[in-house]
Amino acid sequence: MSSALSVDLRQRVVHAVAAGASRHKAAERFGVSLASASQWCERFAREGHVAPKPMGGDQRSHQIEAQADLVVSLYETQPGIYLHELRAALAEHSICVA
Repeated sequence: MSSALSVDLRQRVVHAVAAGASRHKAAERFGVSLASASQWCERFAREGHVAPKPMGGDQRSHQIEAQADLVVSLYETQPGIYLHELRAALAEHSICVA
């Protein structure tokens, strides 16, 4: 996976578009894809910045951590519980676990 392009480059593209250049011309001028230029401009309009989103890392542990009390209580009532039984019990509580 490649790294994100610099914030400076993103800002230059967005500022060029804000100054009147088309997204296509700004993308061509700075050597980035039209899709990237469009995404950066839309993100700047929506969020006020063009900083890249975090890459990689854990994306799902917060889902199970939010249910830690329930998982612990299920385990305490049934210490020998198997994972598939735990998943079934969580599903009964309408909790989706991948």
